[in-house]
Formats: sequence, structure tokens, C-alpha cells
Amino acid sequence: MSATIISGTELAQSLREEIRVEAESLSQRGITPGLGVILAGDNPASISYVRGKEKACAKVGIYTETVRMAAETSQETLLGTLAEMNQDNKFHGILVQLPLPSHIDEMHIIESVLPLKDVDGFHPASLGRLMTGKPRFKPATPAGIVELLLRSGNNPEGKHVVIVGRSNIVGKPLANLLIQKCEGGNATVTICHTRTQNLGSYTSQADILVVAAGKPNTVSGSMIKHGAVVIDVGVNRVPDSSKKRGYRLVGDVDFESAKEVAGAITPVPGGIGPMTITMLLKNTVYAAKLQAGELTENDSEGK
Repeated sequence: MSATIISGTELAQSLREEIRVEAESLSQRGITPGLGVILAGDNPASISYVRGKEKACAKVGIYTETVRMAAETSQETLLGTLAEMNQDNKFHGILVQLPLPSHIDEMHIIESVLPLKDVDGFHPASLGRLMTGKPRFKPATPAGIVELLLRSGNNPEGKHVVIVGRSNIVGKPLANLLIQKCEGGNATVTICHTRTQNLGSYTSQADILVVAAGKPNTVSGSMIKHGAVVIDVGVNRVPDSSKKRGYRLVGDVDFESAKEVAGAITPVPGGIGPMTITMLLKNTVYAAKLQAGELTENDSEGK
């Protein structure tokens, strides 16, 4: 029997309606949540992702403005634009689209975002608060994964979650979210990575398996526990002459073999991607409330 397909698209739609209502309520009180985006270079995936964010913002009532820069833009120029956004009150959140051109120090840019506007949740201050159990902004993809699990009826509490991938964007913050003593947490977490030997011996123990390796077919059906929930974070382009674009999108999991073993699985596309954008919107509205003094960081909304 094939696995249940967990549609991130459908779950994101219901969550975005909740965000739209919140944004409308803020607007009626004279506060329009604003998101500033910096896009440097011509990475096709980044361009597509930013367009998706712009459309999503428009639908929920968030003001957004994107500054597009050439790939050869200097680090100093980018920092200058970022400094202006930090000081501009119409932007409650700032997002610097990654990856950046190779000549730019990515970590320095991330550290230069004002922490109160760090809706991506990548600033060391944001990650530090997350680790201590008092997050301000949760990184969008990990937060989207937890929200998807809860809303699909797959609460991670008491479950063994195996994460394949140890990045600062997904693996590490997700592990921290899942071990917190709160709703969406209380899981037992194992992290695997490129140096893990006999990967399948770990993935086959997972009640919930999250694969964020950045490589197609990292996990196949034979590596999955029968009935497990499989969350595929990967988005990879593989050549496909039957497609007009010459390629198709696949995840890090071999979907066809995995769906015959798993109890539930996310598709690619249409799984975690829509949830990631949605959590960015949620963080932006939360940032607007914080900066307007309507919430304090002890309030539970952003947590």
C-alpha cells in the first residue's frame, strides 16, 4: 500500500489564510508588515524562490520590496544597502537571499542583519536563542517542517527522528527545535551527515525521517522503516528531455521506492517548499508586532 502524500501546498494555504487575517488586523491599526529582500546574482533557483516570496507576500497583505544586484556587486555595496534596510522602519523583516556570489563573505552579511529583523533566523543571536529554548525567529525551513508534522497529525513528541544533513539552515536548527520541551518538540533526535558510515542502519530506525542532504537518491525505500513518516527537504534539478525546460525537480529521497514503504511522505515539489515560504511570512508578521510593541519576546506567538 502506497504512503499517504502530505501536501505542503494544502497545509500552507490554510496557514497563509491565518497569516492574512493577522496582517489585515495589523493594517487596520496602521501597521503594514514589511519585508525587504536583497537578491545578488542570477542564480535561477534564487530568482524563482524570490518571485514566489513576492507573490506570497502580496496575497497575505505584506509589503515587500526586492533590491536586485548584479553578481559582481561588491560586498561594500551590499552592506550599504543592508544598512539602509536595517534603519528603514517600513521593513520589519530583512531577507538576504542565499547563496551569495562567491566573492562575498556570506557569514559577515548574515551577521550584519539587525537581529530584530532577522526573519530568516540565521543570525548567530537568533540561533543562540533557539538553542536555549527562547527563539525569536525560527529558521523558516525547520519551522515549516515542524508545522507540517503537527498539522498533518504526525506529532514528533516521543518519536525517534533521524535527520540526514547538518547544515546551519536545516539540520542543526531542526534538531534544536525537535528536542525542545514544547509543542512540536520532545523528540529523540539522531543527526547523520556525509561522514556517517552505513547510513541505512540509522535511517531504518526512524519513526520520522527528514532528508536534507542536497543530493538526489540519498535515501531509497530499502533504507526506510515500514510505516515511517518521510520528509524530503531536497530540491534538485535532474535532466529530463521530456520536459519543456529540459529538467525536472526531484528530492533527496527516491520517491517511487520510498512511497511503497513509508506511511506518509512529502512530495517534491509541493512539500516543504511552500511551508518554508509560509513560515517566512509568519516571522515577518511577528516581527511587525514586536517592533510595534504589541508583543514582547516572552509572548508565545513567535515560539
